Amino acid sequence: MKTLYLDCGMGAAGDMLTGALLELIPDPDAFLEKMNALGIPGVEMKKEPSAKCGILGTHVRVLVNGEEEHSHDHHHHHHDHEHEHDHDHEHDHEHEHEHEHEHEHEHDHDHEHGHHHHHSGMHDIEHIVNDHLANVPQKVKEDVLAVFGLIAEAESHAHGMPVTEIHFHEVGTMDAIADITAVCMLMNEIHPDEVVVSPVHVGSGQVHCAHGILPVPAPATAFVLKGVPIYGGDVEGELCTPTGAALIKHFATRFGKMPLMRVESIGYGMGEKDFKAANCVRAMLGESEEG
Repeated sequence: MKTLYLDCGMGAAGDMLTGALLELIPDPDAFLEKMNALGIPGVEMKKEPSAKCGILGTHVRVLVNGEEEHSHDHHHHHHDHEHEHDHDHEHDHEHEHEHEHEHEHEHDHDHEHGHHHHHSGMHDIEHIVNDHLANVPQKVKEDVLAVFGLIAEAESHAHGMPVTEIHFHEVGTMDAIADITAVCMLMNEIHPDEVVVSPVHVGSGQVHCAHGILPVPAPATAFVLKGVPIYGGDVEGELCTPTGAALIKHFATRFGKMPLMRVESIGYGMGEKDFKAANCVRAMLGESEEG
């Protein structure tokens, strides 16, 4: 049967999973054209070659209104999250930054839960999926909403508030919507009979977030990964993001070592940061024996 094996030995993020799966399909450029024609507001997805530890793979970037959003899912955590933190105490300066609207996107949400027009709550996600992804197969829409549902449940649990009040302050940006939609569309296109995922390396140490310093994996990520085999290690930093965790949880048939399989195609999806080990998700697609 057709088996997809995902090696998450350096964690997983939405952009890394997108890059790895893109390399498995025959025409990645045509896929990106289709993806960019969907009409997710202001979103353009690009791919670029990226080398980590001498291995060449694909790095996916999401531009929102021409600018790259440095979201929780792109491994810029240390400076980004401190960046958010600065804004929390400088509300009087926010008006001066109107022209940087897209960068403010995340920051505004951290403490201003009333701003629905920023597409940050589950209701807004449903609106985008139903209104802007009209040409996407129903199965893909259901997958996208299910993945966001996992994240919302985890954020709800971590913050101790109802799902209806969750505003995805860490992952609710438009590029998370783009990454999740891309992975769901790619999985629909590849259509494996089973998805086997390695134990997930989550990293170690601490992560800076809007509310302070939290342990790795961050609480929402840890909640999503309940029931999934995970491990830490010597690598300092957050290797698995909430988006990466939710995508894996949703699509994995089972977790374990690579099964006996005849591999037909291999994809490398590169992360942003450089570590001693190649910062990538490796996807292998091939035939395994039934049973």
